[in-house]
Amino acid sequence: MSIQEIVAGSGGILVVLMTIVQLSPIHVDPWSAIGHELGKVLNGDVLKKLDEMEKMQTDTRKTIDDHVRMDDERNADLHRMQILRFNTELLRNVRHTKEDFNEILFNIDCYEKYCAGHPEYQNNRAVHAIRNIKRVYDECMENHDFL
Repeated sequence: MSIQEIVAGSGGILVVLMTIVQLSPIHVDPWSAIGHELGKVLNGDVLKKLDEMEKMQTDTRKTIDDHVRMDDERNADLHRMQILRFNTELLRNVRHTKEDFNEILFNIDCYEKYCAGHPEYQNNRAVHAIRNIKRVYDECMENHDFL
């Protein structure tokens, strides 16, 4: 028997043996392992690009989330500013229409909803102003005393 016949014969035996092991109840999957490693070699550049794109996507998501958070805080700040301005006008005895009160009450609702959903947001700067606006509104409703 020549060396070529031995190698060809042993190669065939190896293929048959690996197939038997693949199909046997023992969970050793030589074909899967070879295919997996071959796939890594053939697709290495693609996998590297995918990893880079995934990192970029994660960074972009963080940046967008930060911008949304800042925008939401800015909106809450604007609602608070309008609440404080309106309260200052009330303290200076400036009269308002019912529509003015409806608008400021909407701002109060938006502001309080944001504060309730974001406990880390500093919201104690408008508590008394809100209370005063609601008190004056109730008085105006009771006395029919809107502008």
